[in-house]
Amino acid sequence: MFSLDARLAQDAHVIGDFPLCRLLLSNDANYPWFILVPRRPDITEVFHLNDADRQVLWNETDTLAKLLHQGYGADKINIATLGNVVSQLHMHVIVRYRTDAAWPAPVWGRLPAVPYTEEQLAAVRDTLASVLGTDFVFSEGRA
Repeated sequence: MFSLDARLAQDAHVIGDFPLCRLLLSNDANYPWFILVPRRPDITEVFHLNDADRQVLWNETDTLAKLLHQGYGADKINIATLGNVVSQLHMHVIVRYRTDAAWPAPVWGRLPAVPYTEEQLAAVRDTLASVLGTDFVFSEGRA
């Protein structure tokens, strides 16, 4: 049975679900930083997914990246899966601007995280609602 890694649950807001992946928002208002987590148990690597799920993961990542680029007017979208701290397979999709505090470096560890306010979180949900399709289901609250 799928369960979200405790660290992801602690550090992110649950936004909702694509057909395969749970969409999280990292609780760091420095950057629009999204995380896709395939809802499959005990998966730590992309190659652990079966062929069909692996294709869906890439499709959902690609779709999200395009929609974020459009919805946020990004200069760049960073996509990464590392898993050095949290082993559960998860894909980072981060909106980047040439004016953000970490540019052009990676965002990891550059600045202390700034938690989202309720108003900022509502604004993110509104932005996503304007660009996500009908195969996405919004949820309420945190992990």
